[in-house]
Amino acid sequence: MLDQVMETELAPLSLLEKAARVLGAFEGPQPRLSLTEVVRRSGIPRSSAHRILDQLVQLRWLDREGRDYRMGMRMLELGALASHHNRLRRAALPLLHALHEQTGHVVHLSVLDGAEVVCLERIGGSEATTVPSRVGGRMPAYSTAAGKAILAFGDPEAVDHVLAQGLRPRTARTLIRPLALRAELAAVRERGVAHDREESFRGICCVAAPLRGAGRAVAAVSVSSCRGERELARLGPAVLACARAVWRELYGPGRAGRAAAARTQDPRPAVSEQEMDNMMGWLRFSEWM
Repeated sequence: MLDQVMETELAPLSLLEKAARVLGAFEGPQPRLSLTEVVRRSGIPRSSAHRILDQLVQLRWLDREGRDYRMGMRMLELGALASHHNRLRRAALPLLHALHEQTGHVVHLSVLDGAEVVCLERIGGSEATTVPSRVGGRMPAYSTAAGKAILAFGDPEAVDHVLAQGLRPRTARTLIRPLALRAELAAVRERGVAHDREESFRGICCVAAPLRGAGRAVAAVSVSSCRGERELARLGPAVLACARAVWRELYGPGRAGRAAAARTQDPRPAVSEQEMDNMMGWLRFSEWM
């Protein structure tokens, strides 16, 4: 057993593990690190650390200022995206469970990533083993109800990007002609929900509604069923109501009302606008320093 532990400890690190250690060196309160400090904190040899740092700078994971390195814009973008997705999932989860209880079908929460939709949450039902989906799974946006719901109420550039990747058939019913997909997205905007009529998997239909206010969609709630297309009309209103409830939980008056009530109950004095301006100015000044 001891020999196995020693062998594991002496095993060379992969390039990915080395990069992870280099990035982990920036976890402390110090925003900028020199090459020497990165070597000391990560335990990576100096030549390897220098090469990895240069590659991370090229990828925008890190920025270089003179001889120092700091977290780059790409890290901030990914961190903000992860934070947004976590907040979205937390707000939606109780409502997704309620939708599952109401319909008895598999419920999904999905977001658009390039030409694909990514499943953030999945609530299973009696058809859970029949619907081939999983949290973190990806599907082409053009063949899924969730993808079409987001595309229909999203940026036109996103639709162009999907079409540029090509529309390959997944079943005999998949929309593979650009004009047909555009017409379908127009129909989604008319009725407010999107349908997947066995376009991703044979025998599985789906209805989805976008999470949006007056602007573009940021995600979609969907319900999958093995009971055929007739279920889509019945499930549509419930899915749409759930999506609207999630949006209100995230951005609507209900959330604002709870925040106002919390401020009313808080005995501490409110911060004035002038005080807030002063504080923000000090923070910006500190950041630049």
